[in-house]
Amino acid sequence: MYNKYIKRLLDLVAALTLLTLAIPLLLVIAIAVKLSSPGPVIFTQERSGINGTKFKMFKLRTMDKNNSVSDASGEDQITGIGRFLRAFSLDEIPQLVNVVRGDMSFIGPRPWITDYYDHMDSTQRHRYDVRPGITGIAQVYGRNNLSIHDKIKYDLRYVSHIGLREDLKVIFLTIQAVVSRDGQEMGKGGIHKELDILRSQLNNSEDLQDDSGNNILETAI
Repeated sequence: MYNKYIKRLLDLVAALTLLTLAIPLLLVIAIAVKLSSPGPVIFTQERSGINGTKFKMFKLRTMDKNNSVSDASGEDQITGIGRFLRAFSLDEIPQLVNVVRGDMSFIGPRPWITDYYDHMDSTQRHRYDVRPGITGIAQVYGRNNLSIHDKIKYDLRYVSHIGLREDLKVIFLTIQAVVSRDGQEMGKGGIHKELDILRSQLNNSEDLQDDSGNNILETAI
């Protein structure tokens, strides 16, 4: 009942309320972003949502307009105002629009770039059984200090225990995580390392399958 009806209603009411209250702040930030470097105020990127469906996620731009997550040859080119916005997670405010649209929820597994979904096995993909969130359980239990496998484990745990009590706990812990600012930055170098781990895992899994698609180890047992 909570996941199917109440959670979405709470998301919608809270997102519309906060978005209305945040308009003056967004205007100030938009001017600062525009003056800090050339490029758009809002950064959009394709992410994987519920059941792996793709959507455009919105954030305030914190990097140079030519920065690309696909180019791992150099570090992220973060602007001066961008560092400030990231430090206090203010760059996430436009995701309230994603919540209103139904792409995201307040609480849920973070929406990763689509490459992650493409390189996960069927069990790991259960993290996409719910809407992705502005914050989530993996965010508050270590953020980017966690390994990719630990992040997925936390997300799978959330999916199997979703409820109001769990969401309230995540909200409380999110406030603590933002204040401590621990483990926030990973960068595209870290993203590519995680993707390499998932690719290797998936390739090893495929190598263990016979021509019929059965896992050789499971068949032997």
